[in-house]
Amino acid sequence: MELGKQIKKYRLELDISQEDLAEKIYVSRQTISNWENNKNYPDVKSLLLLSATFNVTLDILIKGDLEIMKETIEKEEIKRFGNQSKVFSILWVLCVILPVPLIKWLGAWGIGILIIIFTFTTYFAYRVEKQKKAFDIQTYKEIVSFNEGKRLPADEKLMEMGKRPYQKILLGLGSAVLTTTVAIILLYLLK
Repeated sequence: MELGKQIKKYRLELDISQEDLAEKIYVSRQTISNWENNKNYPDVKSLLLLSATFNVTLDILIKGDLEIMKETIEKEEIKRFGNQSKVFSILWVLCVILPVPLIKWLGAWGIGILIIIFTFTTYFAYRVEKQKKAFDIQTYKEIVSFNEGKRLPADEKLMEMGKRPYQKILLGLGSAVLTTTVAIILLYLLK
């Protein structure tokens, strides 16, 4: 983190001790030491007081940390996207495999269970699609690149954008063929 270095740099420029700075910010000397050594992070009130004391804008004071915070947020979003995609994939597989056995063995109860599974699948599909739209990732190559924490170069991005309409059609057809095939196989096996 850069903030600790920034605090120490501005404190030394003003030629004041950690104790003097602590008095101005209304914290202990140990707290200033912890901030300078990146053991913890000042709260918003303390950041504002530091900014005023050093006579610098808040942006300048925390500039390096903004990049780190942005990276942390992006990693969390990538992880969330990956987790929701996995849940959706599992639910989708269940929607493909379970209809025939559930209806055959459980009848109306099976239909109820299928409706519940389908509802959750639809919810997670919506969440994944919403995130894909927010991050402007639609094609397989864009999604893989995003999951690796990278962005496609502009020329590759344009090529992928051209593929988007065709991939949606092929994905829909592929899903229909797979679902029909699995249903026929399950019907044959359950006879």
